[in-house]
Amino acid sequence: MFQKLEDVEKRYEELTVKVSDPEIISRQNEWREYIKEHAELEPIVLKYREYKKVQNDFEEAKAMMNDADKEMRELAEMEMLEAKDKLPQIEEELKILLIPKDPDDDKNVICEIRGGAGGEEAALFAGTLFRMYSMYAERKHWKLEVLNENETELGGFKEVSFMITGKGAYSRLKFESGVHRVQRVPDTEASGRIHTSTATVAVLPEVEDVQIQLNPSDIRMEVYRASGAGGQHVNKTSSAVRLIHEPTGIVAECQTERSQLQNREYAMRLLKSRIYEKEKQEQDAKLANERKSQVGSGDRSEKIRTYNYPQGRITDHRIGMSIFQMEDFLNGNLDAMIDNLIAADRAERLKGEE
Repeated sequence: MFQKLEDVEKRYEELTVKVSDPEIISRQNEWREYIKEHAELEPIVLKYREYKKVQNDFEEAKAMMNDADKEMRELAEMEMLEAKDKLPQIEEELKILLIPKDPDDDKNVICEIRGGAGGEEAALFAGTLFRMYSMYAERKHWKLEVLNENETELGGFKEVSFMITGKGAYSRLKFESGVHRVQRVPDTEASGRIHTSTATVAVLPEVEDVQIQLNPSDIRMEVYRASGAGGQHVNKTSSAVRLIHEPTGIVAECQTERSQLQNREYAMRLLKSRIYEKEKQEQDAKLANERKSQVGSGDRSEKIRTYNYPQGRITDHRIGMSIFQMEDFLNGNLDAMIDNLIAADRAERLKGEE
């Protein structure tokens, strides 16, 4: 580990020189890449330098233990014990900082929510989840744009796709991918029986053009008239756009904007993110020795969470954590759950690194 830390510090010092070089500054794209790498390495280097200082303090205090003066020996012993307590803690922090960062963590996200088993109640639950994530985005001061929606007459969603733009959005939301289950008495249920329904959430990182190149001839575009719930608010022009990537069969559509051009742009963003996600999953599957996190962030068929209304309980099955503040959680207060998911994933990855 310490050889790796030495290499990181050496690279950091090289980058410190590069980002101040006027010749490199004139090449803006190259300079931005160096600035980004420099910023990513800085927390590791600062923590490593702190470790080396505490280690040095420990050695100096140890040497002072031979001092003839009793007071100096007592002072040295205190400093030595303090440094000895600090070192293992800083070592653990360094191990965490050295865990390879997910390259997608700082990206914006495209979220897709679909009603699953349970008919109209599943669509209503999809609407509940959409509201929850909208309120979470608001708490984080992130921007949310709806890309596509298929609303039902009762105000739920058969499906809804939206983009969240904000620093670290993917790092916080990536663990939301999977099947969310709800147990509650539906408004549509006259006898008061509890129903179980599901909705599927997919969280995709927004893809930059340099990351994925699509051949325009592989994409077939269809246009159609957008409509609201139950055929309401039908557009008189064919502004809705459906894009089909023929090699993979992946489809993306958008009908939220009045302009066909804007709908095509949003559908293309969605299509690229879906293709990128598919390629990423295939690549991960090929890496047989790669550690598979118990927390996970991608299997859409995995039941990850239950929302039990009668008990006022939300349980995440991956980490066995339950929260009993249903209203608060559905109003977008997700941080306690997300923080624990991140901590569990980090512990799993640290185990894998070791």
